[in-house]
Amino acid sequence: MRHNIRIVSTYPPRRCGIGTFARDLASALEHFTGEVGTIRVTAIDREGLSYSIPVDLVIDQYDPQSWRYAIDDIIARAGESTDKTVVLLQHEYGLDPDDNGEDGMGMNFVKMAEALGSKAITTFVYLHTVLDAPDAHQKKVLQELAKHSDGLIVTTESAIHILESSVYGIDHSKLKHIDHGIRMYHPSQHDRLTIKERYGLTNRFLATTLGMLSPDKGVQYGICAYGRFLSESCTDRQRRNMVYLIAGQCHPDFVAADGGSEHLAYRAMIADALCRAEVMWCRTDRLTGVDFDKYDVVFLDTFLEETTLLDVYAATNAMLLPYLNMQQISSGILADTVGSGRVAVVTKSRYALELIHSNKKCPAGLVVGRHARGMLVDPGEPSVDQIAQALDQLVFNPKRRLMMERQAHQRGYQMRWHNTAWSLIQHIDFITEEKEIISGRGPKFSREKASILQKATKPLRSPLAGHGTAGRRREEACE
Repeated sequence: MRHNIRIVSTYPPRRCGIGTFARDLASALEHFTGEVGTIRVTAIDREGLSYSIPVDLVIDQYDPQSWRYAIDDIIARAGESTDKTVVLLQHEYGLDPDDNGEDGMGMNFVKMAEALGSKAITTFVYLHTVLDAPDAHQKKVLQELAKHSDGLIVTTESAIHILESSVYGIDHSKLKHIDHGIRMYHPSQHDRLTIKERYGLTNRFLATTLGMLSPDKGVQYGICAYGRFLSESCTDRQRRNMVYLIAGQCHPDFVAADGGSEHLAYRAMIADALCRAEVMWCRTDRLTGVDFDKYDVVFLDTFLEETTLLDVYAATNAMLLPYLNMQQISSGILADTVGSGRVAVVTKSRYALELIHSNKKCPAGLVVGRHARGMLVDPGEPSVDQIAQALDQLVFNPKRRLMMERQAHQRGYQMRWHNTAWSLIQHIDFITEEKEIISGRGPKFSREKASILQKATKPLRSPLAGHGTAGRRREEACE
């Protein structure tokens, strides 16, 4: 059965990580023409941007009526097609203001899930934030989304453990883990050398931090760590053959917050880190033409278009991700780093522990991830020494670094967007089939009388128990 797909999310040209996720998911689903009909997007907008197909509906984020109109439009359009519509809500608290415009306090996604469910429109919710200590509102939102949707989708297994724990109490049957997709290829060593030559980085070790900048990205610690590594491990000649590229602009939300005061404070903090690190640095809006002989740290202060982004991944030797949010359950940058076969030196967020360390117990200090597909450090000030140590190992042990790149690529191959989209399609098919099954298993009885047999008899255990979903389905087939 083919399904039309409706995604409700931010979407390019809005500069937002969730929008990028939605775009890449839509692009991957397009390849499955036998299973997927039309793909359309309801874009959550706040700047009056111009959109093109697949966007055909736009929600004004801070207009409650706009959300209501969008619900009506989605329902109406779903009824116009012979193929059934499946709606994918991309939930993030920050995209959901209340009627007074207070960020993170709304129930718009819940209202949408409830309305769609009332019309029997299959609806799934991607959760981009799962907190292990939510406040009352945050907890209620996820519980209500589980109640009114056909299921919640997360990119980490650890998020499932939290959601089904006593914190939220959501039934396991409503939860599904699907990998965060990656759109990157694995560049060969020739590709890396060619791209480095194009940008004047030939014979240089390139450490990189990518993404929209804000205080919780921890770049200040990356700068101090890089300075520590240069002063402790490198001669002046070696220092000239290395560069730390910090590529990306500050997030627009952060720049505008509190009239720009937080942004100014952040810039001052970065300036102080550069001073303490004793590094030479510059800021540029393009990589070509930079005299890398003169600088230790280069800020590429621009929004990274796809071509530049791919080139930077390809040229990178080590990706430094000193994030401060340890509750993070997804990271497109980390996923794409692994998928590109590049070594990430990353703080021990929930997503990093799962992707780099397979959710195994992780001690304090610098840790080489399980299967050696990356390196883990503690957040904040301790990361300075630990990142410096990691760089020392990666720079002066090239064979080990290349082995780690191969290990990263092996994991990343499993996470290609093609595989992620197929997993989603299979999950949609399974859930829609379950909803449509007309069972011939006989009448159902509820207990109306107490019985000594109830107390004396232990529950029967099938020989198929413990064999996951496949085992349960074989059991059901025997009924």
